[in-house]
Amino acid sequence: MKDIRTLSLEELKAHFLTLGEKPFRAKQVYDWLWSKNLHSIEDMTNLSKELRQALAKEFIINPIEVDLLQKSSDGTIKNGVKLHDGLLVESVLIPTLTRTTACVSSQVGCSLNCEFCATAKLKRMRNLEVAEIVDQVALIDRQSRLYHQRPLTNIVFMGMGEPMMNYKNVVEAIRKITAPQGLGMSPRRITVSTSGIPKMIKMLADEELRVKLALSLHSAVEETRNDIMPFTQKFPLTDLMEALQYWYEKTGSVITFEYCVWKGINDTDKDIKALIRYARQVPSKVNLIQYNPIGEGKFDHRSIEAEQRYVSELTKAGVTVMVRRSRGGDIDAACGQLANKAAE
Repeated sequence: MKDIRTLSLEELKAHFLTLGEKPFRAKQVYDWLWSKNLHSIEDMTNLSKELRQALAKEFIINPIEVDLLQKSSDGTIKNGVKLHDGLLVESVLIPTLTRTTACVSSQVGCSLNCEFCATAKLKRMRNLEVAEIVDQVALIDRQSRLYHQRPLTNIVFMGMGEPMMNYKNVVEAIRKITAPQGLGMSPRRITVSTSGIPKMIKMLADEELRVKLALSLHSAVEETRNDIMPFTQKFPLTDLMEALQYWYEKTGSVITFEYCVWKGINDTDKDIKALIRYARQVPSKVNLIQYNPIGEGKFDHRSIEAEQRYVSELTKAGVTVMVRRSRGGDIDAACGQLANKAAE
């Protein structure tokens, strides 16, 4: 049977007309599905029993399920999420003193081949459906209220997968998450993180979603970036910058460059100067993020001294820079570590 959540509001209205029902019934069902995140047709109590039975004969709801919940010593929660077809993804609740952030997945596995990321080692099985993405957000909102006594405040598309490679479903999920008749969250509190696909960045700018954009950069030296992120050979840094400038012109939203510093890879003065030149071409800020080892020796050494040089030189050059320390490392919930280890 078909998941009722694959129907748009207009399709629901058309279906209710075929049942001899008023179109407003569709709005009631839509509210149950997307605002209340209900997973049972039987529990739609403002519908008659007969109507609920009729719907249940034609449609199902395929919710996500928490297969394994792990809690970090720092309060981070990692959810091993089982999908209706038995496949697994991971999503993370990241708490701080002032906010709780949901890190959500967009693909089972990943379409790209970044050498430093555990998820990239997994085969991409399929894209997540709209409802599967929204369910992750609703789940973590409930966990935030339960464990931290406050609603979810922020969402980052930084979990498993490349959001731009599941473009249609990610955009529709954002619309559902931010719509008043959906979860009603502010788009300004949503960040879409991409490894850098110029065409898709421009498309996202044209959507006028008012979300933020983060770019996984890690080197502004073409050869180095191509070495650690092989797929970028198809997307030169010049093309990427053109897309980022288009993004800013269309949205007025500052880009965040995500950047790990590795010993012997991107820790020289040449690397720092290249990043400064690149960041100055568009309104942006740099997040120096802590690398989280995945067992690959090539990337297993953090260069603290080089990181400090980055901070000093970027600051002197007038580039905003922040050092971000990862959370949830003791449960493999930090950036780059999501790899469904519990399923092994």
